[in-house]
Amino acid sequence: MGARTRILAQEKDRARMKPLHGVYAITDPVLMPDDDSLLSAVEQTLLGGAALIQYRNKPAHPAVRERQATALLSLCASFGTPLLINDDVELCLRIGAAGVHLGQQDNSLAEARDRLGPDAIIGISCHARESLALEAQRKGASYVAMGRFFPSQTKPEAPASSLDDLRRIRPRLHVPLVAIGGVNAENGASLVHAGADMLAAIHHLFSTTRIQQRTREMNRLFQRTT
Repeated sequence: MGARTRILAQEKDRARMKPLHGVYAITDPVLMPDDDSLLSAVEQTLLGGAALIQYRNKPAHPAVRERQATALLSLCASFGTPLLINDDVELCLRIGAAGVHLGQQDNSLAEARDRLGPDAIIGISCHARESLALEAQRKGASYVAMGRFFPSQTKPEAPASSLDDLRRIRPRLHVPLVAIGGVNAENGASLVHAGADMLAAIHHLFSTTRIQQRTREMNRLFQRTT
C-alpha cells in the first residue's frame, strides 16, 4: 500500500468516527451538472464546516457516478468528513465510502448493514412516522431522517413533517436525527431547538455562489444551542 493510499485510508477511518452533528450537505446534479462544478461546490461546503456529505445523482450513468463519487471521496477524506452514497450499496462498497443513505423503497436496512459492516454509516428516511424511525433504530440505522419540514424545491411532493413531530419522536431515539426539506439558515434554528442533530440541505447551500458562507451560517445555529 502506497503512502497516499494509507493516508486516505486513515482519513476515511477518522471520518467514520466523527459525531453526526451539524450541517449535512447533499449534492444535486441539476445544480452541479459536471465534475468540476460538483467538486468545487462540495469543497466550498467542506471549507464552511459541513459535517457530512451525501452524493446523490440518480439519473447519471453508472460510470459517471463511480467517477464522481471516487473524486468526492478523496476530497472528503482530505477534510476528515464522511461521504455517503445515496441508495447504492454496491457503489459504496466499490469505492470504500463511509456508508449510504436509504429511502423506504431502497435496499433494506438489514441487507445494507450486513454488506457494509458494523462501522458503516447507514441513514434512512422515516418522514414523520415514529414507527419507521423506531424500527430503523432497532435494525441498526446510524441516523434517521425526518422531513420535509418546509416547502422543498428538490422534493416538493415529499410528505410533510412538523416541529411537533420532531419534538414527539426525538425523545424516543438514541441515534441522531436529521431534519431535511426546505431547510436554511433562517428556519433551521427552530429545528435545532426541537432536537435535530443535523440539518440537511441541498438548494439552500448549492444554488448560490456563497456556499461556504451559507454553510457557516447554518453551523452557527448549532453553536447557539450549546
